[in-house]
Order: sequence, then C-alpha cells, then structure tokens
Amino acid sequence: MKERSFLTIKVLLVVSLFVSLLSGCGAPNVTDTYPLESVNRDGNATSYVYRAADKSVPEVADELMSAGTPDQSSPVDNERMFLVYGDEYYHLQQDPQKPEDTLIEIDSKEYVQRNYDSSFLQGYLTAVLIGNLFDTFGGGSYRGYTSKDVYKPREGNYRKPTSQDKKAAPPLTVDRSGKITRRGQDKVGTGGGLFQRTPDNGGTRGSIERGERGGGLFDSPKRSYKKPKTRTGSGKIYRRGRR
Repeated sequence: MKERSFLTIKVLLVVSLFVSLLSGCGAPNVTDTYPLESVNRDGNATSYVYRAADKSVPEVADELMSAGTPDQSSPVDNERMFLVYGDEYYHLQQDPQKPEDTLIEIDSKEYVQRNYDSSFLQGYLTAVLIGNLFDTFGGGSYRGYTSKDVYKPREGNYRKPTSQDKKAAPPLTVDRSGKITRRGQDKVGTGGGLFQRTPDNGGTRGSIERGERGGGLFDSPKRSYKKPKTRTGSGKIYRRGRR
C-alpha cells in the first residue's frame, strides 16, 4: 500500500513539473498576443502582418529573440529590423501612421524571392543569404508592408484576414515549448515529442564502461592480465640414499 501511494506522489510531481515547464517557457504566441491585420497569399508565397501596439521595433525584436534565437538578425534600428528563422523572414516595421506601434510582417522565403527588392535587403541581410535568395534578375520592387502602396508586391494583394487565414498563420518562432535536455546533449528533436532528441555528433552519452578504462571498484579484470600457469604431473617419493 505504501509503495502504491509513493508511486502516485512521484507521478503527480512529474506531471506538475511538465506543466510548469510548458506554461513558463518562451514568449507569448503572436497569434494570441497580436491581432492579425493583413494577409497576402499566392500559393507558397505568403505574408502575414500583425500589429504590436505601443511597442517599438527593438522591443518587439527582443521579445521574438527571447522566444528563439534567429539564424540572422539585422542591427538594432528604431524604424525597421529583420529576423530570419529558417525559411521565415520577420520584417519589423514602425507604422508611419502610428509611430508608437510596430508591424510584424512574417514572409515566406518564396514571398521574399518573388517580391522584395534585393538591393533594399542588402542593408539588412548578409550577402550570402541574398545571393541564395535571388537570381541575377530575381525579386521585385517591394520593400515591406509600410510602403506597399509605393513599392507594390509583384504577386497578390493585401486584404483583411479570414478565419481560415488565422488558422494558417505562422507561429511566433520555431520553438516556444519547454525543453528537457540530458547531459551531453543540448539539442531538442523537431518531431514534436517532448522527449524526442536529435543527438549531437560531437556530444557524448553517459555510459558505464568496464575493462581498460576502469579503475573503479566494480571494474572487471583488464585484458592485459594473464592467466596463471599451472603444471600437471605425478608426484614421486624417494628414500634417503636412493635415487
């Protein structure tokens, strides 16, 4: 009976730990925190625009980066910044109509390739990334949502989001969930499972070894030890004075 009650307590403690990790890690989801203001979709080329009221561009950038480290980030600027998370490009812009607000534009890689002005991005993204995005004559004249009426996108038009758009809207960052890691490993798997891991090729796993590396109390004999030699034969008894 005592063993069963002790096991129940352990299970409750583990469950409470998981709940605290999941609820306390990462920044709030954009879809839960900021209203979706505008959408432009044309196949895989998508652009979603959120509004962060009463927050500056650097403040929003800090919030995003606290939820997940970007692959690239442009220098801190009060007017606009870029954060790159895989194939998603976060274009943070100060709203000209309401300077106290920041517009969060989340563009897919295809949208950037088809619409953005590659020369405009040179001040925010690395030359290597821009070279991978655009061909010699790729891109358009687009420079972000705040200037969409002057530098219009080549494909699609912005409109008010529908309920379906809100369901398909991208999340804040790549990963916001609580992470449980083990010694010798600092990466979490991307399969969605809480315990799924992607082992680091350079890491080591905890193990118990016996033999050559030992020296411990419970190590088995080393291979260098040789088995003692034994002789076989019959015993003989001699009398004094006789051989």
